[in-house]
Amino acid sequence: MGPDPSATLSYGLPMLDPAAFAASGGGPSIWPSEKWGIGMSRTVEHLVERKYFVSLLLAVLVTAGVFGVAIAQEADAGPTYDDLGLIGRFFLLLKDQPFLYLFLALALGYPLGRLSAMGVNLGATAGTLVVGIVLANIAFLGFDVRFSIPGILSTVFLMIFMYAIGLRVGPQFFSGLARDGGGLVVIAVIIVVFNWIIAFGGAQLVGLAPGYGPGLISGSFTVTAVIGVAQSAFGAWSPPEGITLDQVGANLAAGYAVSYILSSLLIILLIKYLPSMFGYDPVEWGKKAEEEYGAGIDDAAPPGTDFAFKMGYSPLDVRAYKVENKEIFGRKPSEIFRETDVPILRVMHNGVWKDVEDDEPLAEDDVITVRADVEQHITRDREAVGPEVSDKESRNIQIEVAEIVIGKSEFAGKSLRDLAGQVGYGLALNNLFRGGQEIPHLPDTVIEVGDVARIAGPTWAVDRAAEKLGGKVVRATTETEVTSMAIALFIGFAVGIISIPIGGIPFALGTSAGCILAGIVMSTLRTRNPTFGGPVSEGARSLLQGLGLNMFIAVLAANVGPKVVDSFSDPAVVLWLAVFGSLAATVPAFLAWLFGLYILKMNPIVLAGACAGGRNSTPAMNAIQDQSKSFTPAIGYPVPYAVSTILVLIGGYLAMVLS
Repeated sequence: MGPDPSATLSYGLPMLDPAAFAASGGGPSIWPSEKWGIGMSRTVEHLVERKYFVSLLLAVLVTAGVFGVAIAQEADAGPTYDDLGLIGRFFLLLKDQPFLYLFLALALGYPLGRLSAMGVNLGATAGTLVVGIVLANIAFLGFDVRFSIPGILSTVFLMIFMYAIGLRVGPQFFSGLARDGGGLVVIAVIIVVFNWIIAFGGAQLVGLAPGYGPGLISGSFTVTAVIGVAQSAFGAWSPPEGITLDQVGANLAAGYAVSYILSSLLIILLIKYLPSMFGYDPVEWGKKAEEEYGAGIDDAAPPGTDFAFKMGYSPLDVRAYKVENKEIFGRKPSEIFRETDVPILRVMHNGVWKDVEDDEPLAEDDVITVRADVEQHITRDREAVGPEVSDKESRNIQIEVAEIVIGKSEFAGKSLRDLAGQVGYGLALNNLFRGGQEIPHLPDTVIEVGDVARIAGPTWAVDRAAEKLGGKVVRATTETEVTSMAIALFIGFAVGIISIPIGGIPFALGTSAGCILAGIVMSTLRTRNPTFGGPVSEGARSLLQGLGLNMFIAVLAANVGPKVVDSFSDPAVVLWLAVFGSLAATVPAFLAWLFGLYILKMNPIVLAGACAGGRNSTPAMNAIQDQSKSFTPAIGYPVPYAVSTILVLIGGYLAMVLS
């Protein structure tokens, strides 16, 4: 079996990207390529990696630098510093310079989040929260220094994070609703609804103070953004007498912290062993899933996304031959292409490389470069052309995957067979999209203006095809278009603050929901036309997501840190948080499993991946992949993940409003 292409999700955890394979080199021409099987490669993750020590070293250096600044300021500190001592001055410096506090919290929180115990770690977000709370409490309890960071900073980072999430789940959200419209969506709904009932209903049942319920939802679902959504509901909700919004925020953080740790461990164990608990051999059913789902190569990455431009595995190879067969002397490359479906990409005549677009006749002793299936090279080309030559320059051809939006109306109504002869030289048509949805790319498939063709081939052939088709080439890029992001955030935030009175009660979508919907709409429109609102590289989007969320958490920890200690002062509260957090983390996923197994009759391995997606737990999906020795859990993961991401945020907002 061939190598298994894999990609990395925005969460940094390895999983199969079927689209990377679908975007591989295809066939030697624009004709559809025959699918081929792929194997499986496992990623070995080590508990301790060198980069972790680098992160810790960096954190130590940052801390030492801040202490150095504090010492340097001692002479000019003024009388208010006299009674604090060196450490006290350090924390006063953090209070006066929130910039230092924020990046110190991140510098320490990220490596803390990577430390593992029994294969489970806190993660960067929970690690940042813990570090921020510890710093804030040491400052307050030890030196009466209270951190206070303006709320606008928290708002900015949260909205950027929500927009980045929308960009990530948008194509999956709508395509999942359209393609799998029933089962996988219902699985996500079951998990979100029962999580909400257990977490919020349990908090209300035992009389926990406002804020604990949404915090339990956030932690048990391991979706930190719920805290931000709940805080955004403060404008539509007034706390009971005797409790402040700061204390509610502290309760949010406390409920999140306790349930997050338990949830992270329990959901991994549950998903990993669910098939075995019901008598299904994970490895056997993983193989059955690979056969049932065609090795996971049927779904291509949406247009305009980074995953669309992965070459992946390709059976095609570029080789060079010396022309010695008299039957092809004097024949043009275009003639040979029409007969053999094998493009000649370069020609060297008398030691000089010639432009193949000139289509000049071939001569004896010319060196030609062709791109074809390896089997063709072995069984045919040596005899049809001449001996193979070892020439590095002849094979120095840049092969890329790109997308072209068909713009000229003259191609509307023509078939791919017609198109191949005009623009297909040297190219492979990997996928064809219409309205954001993949359509079969068969020889008789009719083309329409606005269709998106994903092609692979030499750069010059891609550019030539784009010119003839009247469309812009969309390539993989590290650049990001900021204007479209700013406009989308402006519109999303503005829509979120619009309040509509119903029965005398004002209802608003909420700024968080408005911004995530803006991201969803933007990314969905981009799948229909990859030139719209772009480019947006996955690296930039991932940075916005991670930095936005963790900066928001650092600000939250600074402002509510001292009150979190008060929230933990009652052992009964901590016990209830642990009980309801554990139940909310596991029971909903178990119920969804029963529904998928006995009602939908799903393959248990794919179903386990769907339950992991509905719980937003990539580590759980990785666990069932390892257990089944199969990548197929990834097939069930995206749709429940996208749907539950949206629904749990709505649930967090409602939980806060109803507290």
